[in-house]
Amino acid sequence: MIISRTPFRVSFFGGGTDYPAWYRRHGGAVLAAAIDKYCYLTCRYLPPFFDHRYRCVYSKIESVQNIEDIEHPAIRAVLGYLGIDQGLEIHHDGDLPARSGMGSSSAFTVGLLHALHALRGEMLSSHQLALEAIHVEQEVIRETVGSQDQITAAYGGFNHIIFRENGDFEVHPVTISAERMRELNAHLLLLYTGIKRTASDIASSFVTRIDERRRQLRIMADLVREALTVLTGSGGLEAFGELLHEAWLVKRSLSNAVSNERVDSLYERARRAGAIGGKLTGAGGGGFLVLFAPPERHERIRAELANLIHVPFSFDRSGSQIIFFDHERDYSEQSRIRAQQKIDAFRELTPCP
Repeated sequence: MIISRTPFRVSFFGGGTDYPAWYRRHGGAVLAAAIDKYCYLTCRYLPPFFDHRYRCVYSKIESVQNIEDIEHPAIRAVLGYLGIDQGLEIHHDGDLPARSGMGSSSAFTVGLLHALHALRGEMLSSHQLALEAIHVEQEVIRETVGSQDQITAAYGGFNHIIFRENGDFEVHPVTISAERMRELNAHLLLLYTGIKRTASDIASSFVTRIDERRRQLRIMADLVREALTVLTGSGGLEAFGELLHEAWLVKRSLSNAVSNERVDSLYERARRAGAIGGKLTGAGGGGFLVLFAPPERHERIRAELANLIHVPFSFDRSGSQIIFFDHERDYSEQSRIRAQQKIDAFRELTPCP
C-alpha cells in the first residue's frame, strides 16, 4: 500500500501566461506557492477475490472491471497512460473541496502518478512528475488547463516559474528570509466563497482567442517581475497587495466568466474593510478568495465577510511526497519481482515520517 500527499497551491501573479497556447509563442512566468493543505491518495493492488478489478473511492464509489469504464477522468487517464494491468484500489481524501481554484485537479493527478509509480517501485524527479501530469491533463484528458498547478504540486515551495517557448520550464525558489516569508504569510487571508466551478470551462472562455488578450497577458507577466522586486527588497509589503489588486483588475478583463456580481461585491466589501488587494485563486469564477491586508485589519475583514469560511494556512516547502509505503503481497509475480528489486533503495531515499 502507498499513500501520497500532494499540496494545493495559491497562485499570485502570471496566471494565463502558463497556458501552452500562450507560452509556446511568447514565453510565460508565474509566481505561486504550495500551502499546507493537501490531497491524499491511497493505492494498493487489489487481491483477486472480488467481482471487480478496479475500485475508486472519492466523492463517488466506482467498482468496475475495465479501465475504460472508470468515470473519473484523471483516474481513467492515468491508469491508461501507465498501462496498469493489475487490479487496483484507490482512495482519495482532500483538505479542500474540488473545483475551488486551489489546483486540486492537478494535485490529484500528480499525487496519483506519484503513488502508482511508487507502487511499481519507480522513483520520479519532481521535474518528470510535473511533465507527466501536464501531459496527462493537456494531451490525454485534453482539458483546457495551464501548466503551473502541476509544477507547484510536484515541487512545492514558493516559486518563480518560467515557461519557455520550447515547452520546457524552470523553477526558481523565491529567495527571501524566513522572517520576510512569515510576514507575507501573516498579511494573507484565504476565504471560501462556496461557489464551485470548473477551471477548464473558465479558461476556455479566453484561451481559444488568447492572442486577442496579448496586452493583458504581457501586463500579467510584468507584474511577476514587479512582485519579485517587492518581495526581495527591504521595503514594506504593501506594494505586494497593490500589485495583487492591479493583477485582479487585469485578470477580470480577460473574460466575463472570470468574475461575477457576487464575487465583485465580496471583493469590494473586503477592500472597504481594509484589504489592499486580492484575487480569486485559479482561473476565477468562484472558489477561494485570497486577500492581502495588514494583520491588524484581518478581524474587521473577517467580520465583514462572516458568511465565508476562513481557512488559515502556511506555505509548504515540500512537494508531492510518499508518506506511507508498505509492500504487500503482489498478486502478479512479474510485478512483484520488479518492485522487490527496487524496494530497499526506495525506502532509503523516501523515508516514512
